[in-house]
Amino acid sequence: MIELKNVNKWYGEYHALNDVCGRVEKGQVLVVCGPSGSGKSTMIRTLNRLENIQKGDITVNGASIYDPRNDLNKLRASIGFVFQQFNLFPHYSVRENVTLSARKVFRMPAREADELAESLLAKVGLAHKIDAMPANLSGGQQQRVAIARALAQRPPVILFDEPTSALDPEMVNEVLCVMKQLAAEGMTMVVVTHEMDFAREVADRIWFMDAGCILEDSTPAEFFSAPRHPRARKFLEDVRH
Repeated sequence: MIELKNVNKWYGEYHALNDVCGRVEKGQVLVVCGPSGSGKSTMIRTLNRLENIQKGDITVNGASIYDPRNDLNKLRASIGFVFQQFNLFPHYSVRENVTLSARKVFRMPAREADELAESLLAKVGLAHKIDAMPANLSGGQQQRVAIARALAQRPPVILFDEPTSALDPEMVNEVLCVMKQLAAEGMTMVVVTHEMDFAREVADRIWFMDAGCILEDSTPAEFFSAPRHPRARKFLEDVRH
C-alpha cells in the first residue's frame, strides 16, 4: 500500500529524514514510535505531501505521489489524515465537517453525503452530535469526529499523527477504541504514537525512529521482548520507567 524509497528531507541544513526506506502492506497497522524530534511526524506528513521531500520517492497504492500529473488536492483527499490537534473547522457543524470533502472534492450529492455522515458518526459513537458545533464537544469527541471525517473520503489508508497526545487521559481510551475497531475491520493505518499498549495490542509492524532514521522495523513481539538496536532498548526502558 505504501513504500518509501530512500526518502530524504532537509529543513535548511537540518537533515530531518535520512534515507528512510520501508513498506506498509494493505490491511497492516504500522505504529511509528521514537523520542521527540526523531522525524516521526515529518515522515508521516510526507505520505500525503503535507511535507515535500528533496530526494527519494514515495508510492501509495502503486503510484508515485510525486508524479507531476497528480492533482495534489485529490491526492490528499484520497489519503485520510487525523491530526494531533483535531483541526475541525470551528464555524462548521459536525455534519458539515464530515461531509465537506465528500461534497466539495468528490461531488457527492448532499443527501448521499448526509447519509454517509450519519453512518460514520454512528460508527464512532457520535450520531447524537451530528448537528453540534466543535466548540461544544470534548477533545475525545472532536477527535472521533476527525476520524469520521477522514473515513468520509473512503480512503485506502488513514494516517494518524499522535492522535491522542492532545487529549486528557480519560479521553484517550475512547479514541483508541475507535482506532482498534478500524484495525479489526482491515483498514490500512500508519499511526505515530507514544501509546505503547496500543502498539503492543494492535500493530502488525513497529518502526522505531531516531535522528531521522528507521532504526528498528519489527513485529510487536520482537520489539517489546528483544529490540535489536541499543537506542530502541533505551527508549523502552525509559517508557517502562
